[in-house]
Amino acid sequence: MTAAEYKDWIDRELADCFTGFADMPHKGLAEAMRYSLLAGGKRIRPMLVLEFCRICGGDPSAAMPVALAVEMLHTYSLIHDDLPCMDNDALRRGMPTNHVVYGECTAVLAGDALQAEAFGSILRCELPAVRRAACAGLLADAVGLDGMCGGQFLDMSWEGKNLSEQELTDINSRKTGALLVAACQMGVAAAGGSEGMLAAAGHYGAALGMAFQIRDDMLDVLSTDAELGKPVGSDAQENKNTYMALFGEEGCRKTVEQLTAFAKSVLDEVFDDTEFLKALADSMASRKN
Repeated sequence: MTAAEYKDWIDRELADCFTGFADMPHKGLAEAMRYSLLAGGKRIRPMLVLEFCRICGGDPSAAMPVALAVEMLHTYSLIHDDLPCMDNDALRRGMPTNHVVYGECTAVLAGDALQAEAFGSILRCELPAVRRAACAGLLADAVGLDGMCGGQFLDMSWEGKNLSEQELTDINSRKTGALLVAACQMGVAAAGGSEGMLAAAGHYGAALGMAFQIRDDMLDVLSTDAELGKPVGSDAQENKNTYMALFGEEGCRKTVEQLTAFAKSVLDEVFDDTEFLKALADSMASRKN
């Protein structure tokens, strides 16, 4: 399956989420959840779940609720990241952010509900119980104290401080990388894959996540508002610590190339059918938005 085919499939499944609330008094919350969930995006994380499940010999259709869970969780993080108390962004993927449209209180609740529904999507699916539990555990680790939330805390706590490369990596490996690692490993877990497969998927996801963040920092300097779907230059205006500030454009470009090469090489140690994942890594390294 191609990336476009995966994306179309995932988008169709997401469109069916949270649709039965039109006559309910809390329909506004479901509307806010769907607004951000269906606001576009590359659907990289659910793709990783489905593709790793496939190459581990599993059924991607059975893993779809796990893939949707990762996208729900990711969407929650974006809603909260855009809030006035966080980054205070008014635009996401070329559209007004959730709190701009629905108000701050509803946006907070929409994110909270999406996080809960993400775990519900996994735990209510038809995978064997041991695989459901493994997927839920991986997701919890990725977004909890030592995952995405911990990374966001460090990002806020260290604002205004000149960070070392290690400190910047401490933030981004949690804030961005952890969920990408989890997506890869959840695909393996959904298929009942081996420990070796889990380890290789984790190495691939970590390298992909770091390359993704460095490319993000590059795009905030080199892209345009129209290409990126949100204002560019905000990192410099807010004196944020970025890999562009640390390495410069050429250093960032070389690091992304090295990380991408490593991500592709680690796949061959365990898996046979890696063409899609290698092409995905290449496309992420050169993306324009």
